[in-house]
Amino acid sequence: MRIEELDYDLPAEAIAQSPLADRDQARLLVDLGDGIAHRRVCDLTGFVEAGDVIVVNDTRVMPARLRLQRSTGGKVEVLLLEHRYNATWEALVKPGRRLKRGEVLGFAAEADVRRTAISMTDGAEFEVEVGDDLGQGRRIVKFLSQPVKQDAMFELLDVVGEVPLPPYITEPLEDSKRYQTVFSRRPVSAAAPTAGLHLTEELLSRIRAKGAEVATVELAIGLDTFRPITAESIEDHVMHTEYYRIPASTAELLPSALRVIAVGTTVVRTLETFASTGILEGRSELFIRRPFEWRTVDLLMTNFHMPRSSLLCLIDAFVGLRWRDLYSEALSAGYRFLSFGDAMLLTRRISDSRT
Repeated sequence: MRIEELDYDLPAEAIAQSPLADRDQARLLVDLGDGIAHRRVCDLTGFVEAGDVIVVNDTRVMPARLRLQRSTGGKVEVLLLEHRYNATWEALVKPGRRLKRGEVLGFAAEADVRRTAISMTDGAEFEVEVGDDLGQGRRIVKFLSQPVKQDAMFELLDVVGEVPLPPYITEPLEDSKRYQTVFSRRPVSAAAPTAGLHLTEELLSRIRAKGAEVATVELAIGLDTFRPITAESIEDHVMHTEYYRIPASTAELLPSALRVIAVGTTVVRTLETFASTGILEGRSELFIRRPFEWRTVDLLMTNFHMPRSSLLCLIDAFVGLRWRDLYSEALSAGYRFLSFGDAMLLTRRISDSRT
């Protein structure tokens, strides 16, 4: 499979720059095997049946973007990707190549509001040390001023960090809560599980009232959310591993489900990783592409994805080449694309053909 097979023309004006005022008013392109229908996310209950299990990713986005500076005054951006141990993290660092191992970064002197956070530490200056080069812009970084209170690191990040938006969103976000799902819990992700952004507590209550179960998993969204596939052959693409966890209560629901409906591609990766390994918690390196043996997911609610991305590759494996017709229909009908855009509800193709 060549990378060109995952390419399509995405006009800049089709990329949503801000979320809708009401989450569940996003458009929903529905293809359950009997033709395309145009609905709203609030209509999702009309496609849910008693006995279905709807699975969401309840991860929360960290305020992981830090704007720092070198001792020379040069600006540096650090995007925390994943906590390693103690005060050590894996991060994307710009400009990473210019920084030497052991170099120490701090906040600008004028950042008074951020310096207030130093009162949460041992009294030392808030500083970040740059460590090993992991390639592709990734570095190990270490906080030199550790918070006194246990688990206070995330409280510190709430003050000194910013919620990182994808690079294709160029407009400021007025309310950072709109880049969090209403069911988000543990702050471990560098990006939001965007299909879940459309759901509201009221909509979830109506889904439960239909006799369906709403279950959760956790996948810490990291580096591959920001990385396009660069290899000419899809098979040569290397997925970075991401932490996942499936509660036992969720695992118990899956075997008896009428249908398993995944809200987002991260849920798909988590469920299919568990289906192939039987391990409830660990690291997933699953790269879903044609041909793929589906074990768990029957329906998928997902946003529209970037060309040449591993997420679009997953959609190709789920519905076959029909994704091109669906994307073409959505673009023609004025759907909004990517993180703050509209959504699709898709059924898995039954045939192994490429139709």
